[in-house]
Amino acid sequence: MTSNIRTLAALLALFGFAGAKAQAADKPPSQLASAQLTWQQCSALGASNDARLACYDRWAQQQTLPPTSVPTAPPVLATTQPATPVDASIPATRVVSVSTEEGCRDRQYSELSRFWELENGSDCGTFVFRGYRPINVSFSAASDKPEIPTSPAEGHTGTATAYQANEMRIGVSIRTKLAQGLLTQNDPQKKDSLWFGYSQQSTWQIFNSELSRPFRTTDHEPELMYVYPTDFALPGGWRWRYAGLGLVHNSNGQSLPLSRSWNRTYLMGGMELDDRFTVTGRIWKRINESAQSDDNPDIENFVGRAEITGRWNLNRDNTLGVTVRNNLRDSGRGSVRFEWLKAIGDPTRSNLRFHTQLFHGYGDTLVDYNRKRTVLSIGLSLVDF
Repeated sequence: MTSNIRTLAALLALFGFAGAKAQAADKPPSQLASAQLTWQQCSALGASNDARLACYDRWAQQQTLPPTSVPTAPPVLATTQPATPVDASIPATRVVSVSTEEGCRDRQYSELSRFWELENGSDCGTFVFRGYRPINVSFSAASDKPEIPTSPAEGHTGTATAYQANEMRIGVSIRTKLAQGLLTQNDPQKKDSLWFGYSQQSTWQIFNSELSRPFRTTDHEPELMYVYPTDFALPGGWRWRYAGLGLVHNSNGQSLPLSRSWNRTYLMGGMELDDRFTVTGRIWKRINESAQSDDNPDIENFVGRAEITGRWNLNRDNTLGVTVRNNLRDSGRGSVRFEWLKAIGDPTRSNLRFHTQLFHGYGDTLVDYNRKRTVLSIGLSLVDF
């Protein structure tokens, strides 16, 4: 009970800390030890960890015990002086009143701070496995059956296969932090990081008994990412939270004529508005290959050269998202993906989501990179853990 109350106090302190300073300053230390305490008064004792925790303990006792049963206040609380006023110019993501051991799961930090572990308080350490893109299992229905795979590269055109439009999709995506503090070093607030991620998506012709229900495609995507934390104020209350760069390989592990692969370097960044909206983006440059080894020389013209993703936490249980890719050329080819994720259970404790996704454009799978398709997928996803 006490730990839960401490966490609640930390969340409330993000919005009411200024009022807490005035209340604590008005009461001498001896009165704090005997008065009916408020969480704001405990928050204001930031200069002494021992006194602050003792104050929270006593406040918790006052919430759960009759007044006559509350134990005598610890000496450290009775002798503590009020804390020095907090600088109101410090961003809210850095005003943390109660330390916790939750790290990247501590919800007093923003969503992007937790996801990329941008601050010391949202750090979960190195070589810990975390979710990256959603791990999902879904059933999909496409506007048409998969067409014969083609590519301008010699010997890369497949043959007709009786695939069905409806299939099952299985996605796996994990990451781990390899190193941190490379440039920020001992900065008391910011923490940069180097990550390795791996994503895989398979399409399974589960309804196609005539072909013995084969896996039609499996795309592999190992990735190396460096993330640097920022905290710049933008118009409208938005904050730019990180910048970074990465190196990614994408291939389907097939032999000719179905082999498809490419390598890219990219720049990325992200911004957020409170815990309601996030916008992240990437722009990439393909690493050139020789004509003899290039499976798909025109892939950027279809899949695109940049993407932007926006997410809206509609309420506690529902998140809406859209991802747009574009080739940055006059043809305007690319894709758009709409998503709706609905929490199953308490979203503060469960990472399981009901996941609906609508895709339209090029690059639904790597072997279909130059085919325009519309695909609706419905299933379950496990988001960042």
